Amino acid sequence: MTTPSATILIVDDTPDNIAVLYDFLAERGFKVLVGENGEAALEALEVEEPDLILLDVMMPGIDGFETCRRLKAMPAGKDVPVFFMTALGDPYDKVRGIKAGAVDYITKPVYPEEVLARIKTHLQIRRLQQDLQEQNDRLDAALQRSITAERALVNLLDRAVVIARRTDHEILFATRQARELIRAHGGETVFRGWLRDGLEAGTGPQDGTLDLHRSARSTASDTELITLSPRTTPTGPECLRTLGLTPRESEILFWIAQGKTNPEIAAILSTQLCTVKKHVVNFLPKLGVESRLAAALRAHELLQP
Repeated sequence: MTTPSATILIVDDTPDNIAVLYDFLAERGFKVLVGENGEAALEALEVEEPDLILLDVMMPGIDGFETCRRLKAMPAGKDVPVFFMTALGDPYDKVRGIKAGAVDYITKPVYPEEVLARIKTHLQIRRLQQDLQEQNDRLDAALQRSITAERALVNLLDRAVVIARRTDHEILFATRQARELIRAHGGETVFRGWLRDGLEAGTGPQDGTLDLHRSARSTASDTELITLSPRTTPTGPECLRTLGLTPRESEILFWIAQGKTNPEIAAILSTQLCTVKKHVVNFLPKLGVESRLAAALRAHELLQP
């Protein structure tokens, strides 16, 4: 079956040959373009991409073989079927044509009905190839989406994530890490209560050991994605800030709790000994104690795991 939209480019330096094929193919619904030599064929491809090319071998200027090679080097011509039209019967010439990129040979004088039959066959082959390429492109795109989704899922499963329904806060999905955290903080009923009260209000465990964060909402499915993360307890000098100390006072008290002397602390912190002594005198009243030993005991209460 002829495809009315198919475009055929005829390249021949003999007007009579062009006329016969032009009229015959145009009457059968093809759009026919004409080039009188190889240069004209190359210029035509820069304007419009044909579905098939009928190319004479013996032409002035660049011959059909060289024209075909150049056509195949162009983005618009690399996939277009090329038929050589020639009076040459030598198998060597046919092999040259195939090597140059042609898919078929038509021997002159041409018989329009034979040309039409071959054109239909190769256009059908090209349509099938294009359909197959489109299917492959769709499959490649789907595969890439699947790989991306799989990687996202793997990353997701490494975190404490919950998917819950927004209307009744029922848990639809939870990773293993999320279920362990929920179980450790009162179970699913307590967790749903936090969601019901609203995450924006900062609800969650009263002991402050767990953070909840709404990552995304889906209006289409009435679901929300929630990430859970245990709060890390400050360690080292930082945890001593809760005693009302400055950062430097916290550092000095930390090293006192480690049994270091004032000169040793001055060396560790790269500061003056008198500065260490001054800070000790200042923070003892803050702690409500009168000695370094008592201060060290207060520090140990917070530093113990």
